[in-house]
Amino acid sequence: MNGTELRGVIIDWGGVLTTPILTTVQAWIAADGIDWDSYTAVMRPWVFGAYDPADGGQNPVHALERGECSIAEFENTLADRLLSTTGGPIVAAGLLKRMFAASAPVPAMYEMIRTLREAGFGTALLSNSWGADEYPRADFPGLFDAVVISGEVGMRKPEPEIFRHAAASLGLEPRECVFIDDIETNVAAAIACGMTGVHHCEPAATATELERILGVQLRPAAAR
Repeated sequence: MNGTELRGVIIDWGGVLTTPILTTVQAWIAADGIDWDSYTAVMRPWVFGAYDPADGGQNPVHALERGECSIAEFENTLADRLLSTTGGPIVAAGLLKRMFAASAPVPAMYEMIRTLREAGFGTALLSNSWGADEYPRADFPGLFDAVVISGEVGMRKPEPEIFRHAAASLGLEPRECVFIDDIETNVAAAIACGMTGVHHCEPAATATELERILGVQLRPAAAR
């Protein structure tokens, strides 16, 4: 794609290797009795601002993802701004764990990463973390050659440094890597660093695009 042999695949976690983030959050909203309007009023500017260069970095999401504030601090900040459907208080402790409780791995995506690894590609996870407990780390050795978690390295997507760091963790240059994410801003940032970008919307489409880019069969013959 970029005139260089592609040797590595770097992939996001939430919403790519797992069920969509919106589905996961909606399950938490229902389970915890959160007022949806209060949630969107708080989170919409935080999340959109987190990917807006004009935001200036003064955003709780930035601090959480870089590991500059504790999970408890973020949970308290968010809980103070949310309303419940019953009028009662929102329990701050464990809020992020509950938020991601409905998240589940997508078997087709797991299998895709295993197939690429077996085909000789280096594989790395590159994830903006909202809490260390959200990852099934026991799965990682069978999927990835390297794992880059934003809060553990003090950088976050879409900052250029974290893409370079992820490539280096595989012993590669950015131009030798494909990057997969469900957030277009992150894909654009990876491309700006020299990577080949794939915007993930659903497994079959991502597999089709990777087959085209990498020349590896990722779908059953009947699906091609």
